Amino acid sequence: MKEKTKAILLSLGLLVVFVVIGELITGTGERGGDNLTEYQLLMGMGEKQAHVPGPIEVFKLGFKEMSHPFYDNGPNDKGIGTQLFYSIARVLAGFSLALLFALPLGFLIGMSPLFYKALQPYIQILKPVSPLAWMPLALFVIKDSIMSSIFVIFICSIWPMLINTAFGVMSVKKDWLNVGKTLEMGNFKTAFKVILPAALPTIFTGMRISMGISWLVIVAAEMLVGGTGIGYYVWNEWNNLDLTSVVFSIVMIGLVGMFLDTIIAYFSKFFVYQE
Repeated sequence: MKEKTKAILLSLGLLVVFVVIGELITGTGERGGDNLTEYQLLMGMGEKQAHVPGPIEVFKLGFKEMSHPFYDNGPNDKGIGTQLFYSIARVLAGFSLALLFALPLGFLIGMSPLFYKALQPYIQILKPVSPLAWMPLALFVIKDSIMSSIFVIFICSIWPMLINTAFGVMSVKKDWLNVGKTLEMGNFKTAFKVILPAALPTIFTGMRISMGISWLVIVAAEMLVGGTGIGYYVWNEWNNLDLTSVVFSIVMIGLVGMFLDTIIAYFSKFFVYQE
C-alpha cells in the first residue's frame, strides 16, 4: 500500500473517531418539556437552549447552507457563499497590493546591504503590530470600512513576503552572480535571469505565509466593522446564540484557508529552480 493511500485512510479514521467522540461529549440543547407548566411553556422555557453542537448537527446545517449558499434576504441574512465571496475578494485585493509592494522592495533590500540595515528597524517595529490595532486608525483616515479592511490586510501581510523576498535574494550563490558578470549581463538582466529564478521558492513560501495571515486578518476585521463577510457572519450568529452556525463557519474558514494555500502551493511547483 502506498504511503499516500495510508495517509488518506489514517486521516479518514481520525475523522470518524472525532465524529464519534464529538457526538458523545456534546448535548442536543433539548429541555424536558413534559413537566413544565403552561406559563413556563409560554415563556419559551421548552425551547432549545444554547449548547455546543455535535458534528452531525453541524453537518446537517452545512448541507442545508450549501444547498443555497448565495441567497440574500437582507443585511443580516445572507448565504455562506455570499459572505465568503466578500471576504475572499477583500483578501485578494489586500494580498495583491502587498505583493506589488513587497517584491520590488524585497529585491532592493536583498541586493543592497545599506537599505537592509536602514529599513530593518522599521520592519521589526511594524511587523508584530496586531491588525486590530491598525483598524481604528484606518477607519479614521480612510473613512470606509471595506477599504480599511483591505488596508489592514495589506499592512499585515506584506511583511512575510518582504522578508522572504529579501532573504531569497541575499541567499543567491555568489558563483551564479559572478557567472552573470562574466557574461557581461547588466543589473536588470541579472535580476530577472539569475536572482529571481533562484529566489522564487523562498518568495512563494512568503506568499503562502502572507495568504494565511490575510485570511486570519479579514475574519477579525469583519467582526469589528460588520456589514458583510465571513467574520461578520460568525459574530452575527454568536449574537443570535446559534453556536451550530458558528462552528459551521469555523469549518468553512478552515477549508477556504486550506484552498487558498493549496492554490499558491500548486503554482509554486511550476517555478522550482534547478541548479
